[in-house]
Amino acid sequence: MPNPVSSLAANQAELSLAERFAHTRALMESLVEPLSDADATVQSMEDASPAKWHLAHTTWFWETFLLREYGREYAGGAGGYRLYNEEWPFLFNSYYEAEGARISRFSRGMLSRPTLGEVLEWRAHVTRAMEALLDNRALSDLIALGIAHEQQHIELLLTDIKHALFQNPLGPAMWDADLAPASAPQTGEAGWHEHPGGIALIGDDENGFAFDNEGPRHRVLLEPFALADRLVTVGEWQEFIADGGYGTASLWLSDGLAWVRENAISAPLYWREDEHFTHTGWQTRDPNAPVTHISYFEADAFAAWAGARLPTEFEWEAIARGQDGEGLPQAHNAEAGNQLGKASPPLPSGGSHLFGDCWQFTRSAYLPYPGFRPAKGAVGEYNGKFMSGQCVLKGASCATVRGHSRASYRNFFYPHQRWQFTGLRLAKDL
Repeated sequence: MPNPVSSLAANQAELSLAERFAHTRALMESLVEPLSDADATVQSMEDASPAKWHLAHTTWFWETFLLREYGREYAGGAGGYRLYNEEWPFLFNSYYEAEGARISRFSRGMLSRPTLGEVLEWRAHVTRAMEALLDNRALSDLIALGIAHEQQHIELLLTDIKHALFQNPLGPAMWDADLAPASAPQTGEAGWHEHPGGIALIGDDENGFAFDNEGPRHRVLLEPFALADRLVTVGEWQEFIADGGYGTASLWLSDGLAWVRENAISAPLYWREDEHFTHTGWQTRDPNAPVTHISYFEADAFAAWAGARLPTEFEWEAIARGQDGEGLPQAHNAEAGNQLGKASPPLPSGGSHLFGDCWQFTRSAYLPYPGFRPAKGAVGEYNGKFMSGQCVLKGASCATVRGHSRASYRNFFYPHQRWQFTGLRLAKDL
């Protein structure tokens, strides 16, 4: 049987809903193959979750929102679908208040039971049960949401296990280093995509799946601006450090300076001397590769040092409109594989594309668009209730599943967070 990581279609729009469901389920399971039960159980911080929990939570999603409600067609038992284990929803609900009590977020790493093997058996059970619902056109929107939800957790699984392995003094590798993509050649000074300004249409164009926070589509007025044609590189960040960037108070927002001082921040996450930690263990940093694992505070300070600024989410989207990540090389997404059929570790490699290396900070607050209304019921908690105190990021990363690389996509994190593949693309006024 072909490895699902290397056999996925490049353009998910060409796949049926049932095929996308099957591929997504298989992809997540293939990514934990290198992990032991202990690897999959450990939780390194409250922002991150164990790999086993991601496998289980996405399965809970299908049980809770599809099978429990619509599983009357399921052939596995009279009267409809029965929960695989009635105690597990308490363990694997994330933040859905409407679904009742759950364990505290930082207790997820205490779940030595169920084992990884038991979770995988549950996944197989739920995947089989879902087959009876995948052709139900009345459920297609909810199934598409479930697929997108699991794809988001694939990225989180990859970034969370990286942070967990980083805590180990041995610096263990999840994949062999020879599977990592090569960096693009250095292109010298960044060029610029110039935009004349004017009225731009922003948000979901209703031409395919989108999350509710991507709409409604609305107009914004842009002043003339330019967006860099590549990401800030490791080499440029090293110049920022050498010039005393982390110690120059005038470059930093007040909250950022307090964060730097309180946490003794002097470099991006995962850096030491001339190395950085990756899914292939400790590796020498490539000055031509995009810098990543930076916070909003660091991105804003670098932009000030470089005599530029962060783009707004609307400026970024105006440049990116009509582009997406479907045409990226295989190395630029979580589904990448090499000729050996093995999974390829996520690692930004650089280039002129807008999508697929790092999530790029904007200076836009994560807020609802005009006319936004969350969906009714528990699924309405998916995005809307987090619209406070966070920053919008655009562009997808090397750990993002294809299909999430679109101009309207809005990722969001708090300004101090940097365990995701977060980078920086500069902007300037014209």
